[in-house]
Amino acid sequence: MHNRGMDSPEQKLPKTLQEAIVYFSDADRALAFAIMLRWPDGKIICPRCGSAEHSFISTRRIWFCKGCKKQFTIKVGTIFEDSPLGMDKWMTAVWLIVNCKNGISSYEIARDLGITQKSAWFVMHRVRRAMEQGSFMKFSGEIEADESFIGGKARNMHVSKRQRRITGTGGKDKTAVMGILERGGKVRTMVIPNRRKTAIQAEVKKHVEAGSALYTDALLSYDGLAGDYAHQVIDHAVQYVDGRVHTNGLENFWSLLTLLLRHEQCVWPPPHVESTHWQDGQSSAT
Repeated sequence: MHNRGMDSPEQKLPKTLQEAIVYFSDADRALAFAIMLRWPDGKIICPRCGSAEHSFISTRRIWFCKGCKKQFTIKVGTIFEDSPLGMDKWMTAVWLIVNCKNGISSYEIARDLGITQKSAWFVMHRVRRAMEQGSFMKFSGEIEADESFIGGKARNMHVSKRQRRITGTGGKDKTAVMGILERGGKVRTMVIPNRRKTAIQAEVKKHVEAGSALYTDALLSYDGLAGDYAHQVIDHAVQYVDGRVHTNGLENFWSLLTLLLRHEQCVWPPPHVESTHWQDGQSSAT
């Protein structure tokens, strides 16, 4: 990367909020800090094709990949990708969340960064999620996506509780949960309001890097993702495996999760939990 005019991000890191705001207000410095987070070894690679051959366009702070002949920014393929906020805001938010030992609210972040509370809430949750999983990167490679309904079995409930909580069949009165598995990597689960296209596809785009191989079942809510992903469908009414195309990794995960929750007598969803991260076993992902 062309680094002239950029300070080394390791030097003179801010220790106070005022210093952080001043430090990251310099666009080159904020970019250098983001590069250090994304590529700790200093080797910048194209998020689309993996090529290390590129040129840096300093006037726009973007790279031109010589492999796929496309441009990319520091945001592509990360939690920052679909946000209109600049890296100065994002890096200051990262600094705030990491350094506030007693926690920080979205209202405080909004006030400190000069953005709306809604934007601050969005930023805060994405940064915390990245901290939980240890990476600012989205899933890539071969990805499985699937949904499930989780809730207590009617036969295990007292009759009064059953009458109060079970008012229908199938997924009714249960919690809709979506799972996204990176084969050979991790599994992320999140509670979703329903299984409609808007909710399903929003989670896929939030967690999966464009261009990845995406395997799902034949649920119509996944229709339309082929424009961003190498999307292939397995119709469980016909077969469960077609070469690499299957969702068996997630099917196994749902079975194990159900056994775990039943054994531990857990309440699902856990209070105040938006998403959960699990390590994927190699045997269930191949």
